Amino acid sequence: MKLHLVDGTFELFRGFFGSPPAKAPDGREVGASRALLRSMASLIRQPDVTHVAIAFDHVIESFRNELFAGYKTGDGIEPTLYQQFELAERAAAALGMTVWPMVEFEADDALASAAHRHRDACEQVVLCSPDKDLCQCVTGERVVTEDRIRKTVTDEPGVWKRFGVGPPSIPDYLALVGDTADGIPGIPRWGAKSTATVLARYHHLEAIPPDPNAWDVKVRGAATLAANLEAQRENALLYRHLATLRLDVPLTETLADLAYHGPTNAFVALCEEIGERPDRFEDL
Repeated sequence: MKLHLVDGTFELFRGFFGSPPAKAPDGREVGASRALLRSMASLIRQPDVTHVAIAFDHVIESFRNELFAGYKTGDGIEPTLYQQFELAERAAAALGMTVWPMVEFEADDALASAAHRHRDACEQVVLCSPDKDLCQCVTGERVVTEDRIRKTVTDEPGVWKRFGVGPPSIPDYLALVGDTADGIPGIPRWGAKSTATVLARYHHLEAIPPDPNAWDVKVRGAATLAANLEAQRENALLYRHLATLRLDVPLTETLADLAYHGPTNAFVALCEEIGERPDRFEDL
């Protein structure tokens, strides 16, 4: 049995920017929500999708914004996208999916917590998102990420191939390189290649010797890299904390609760609300 865990916020953004606009009967823009509904139906139709949940950033801000002023916010999001956040959650719930709307935490925290909680009871946990943050959750072939756009699955060897480090080092990697999507600036001069080389040997920030002459890996500009890290070590530790997904989100559902049983009684009304045809989903 596989458990599929979906990044609903990504799916909603994907629907907004990748699908044509569409109006509901009442004139609201609902194109992204309709695209998400169809995308989730496509996922559920796959024969190995028996247990599934989807997490959303109900609000963009989280506890991380209290830790770092530069962390991502909802500023700049198109109003016609923002107004579909709640609608998308209702659409996924009407489709019959377990929905986790995150406020204090982020959607990725919910996915990480669920993967951590249920991985030993599943043949495989599939994190349906291309977000590199989630690569820290990858465990062998038991927990993997799936990019549904590119149709690629990343297991633990795949993380090494993509980043040059193992899953436990991904937060350290993002702390040094930075992550523009989340507003993490990184440490100056620490690029992907140098970071991978150093972390492949030392794994975590604390283990990197402050004296570059003590490094037993060869990296161009090692003296500058070491000096920059020492000057911003506290920042680097904060950035790693921001990039580390939480495993303690209080999700109440058991694995059995995540079994998919088809659309709910609210589904037809939801389709009518957004101008979607319910018969598109009769096979679910």
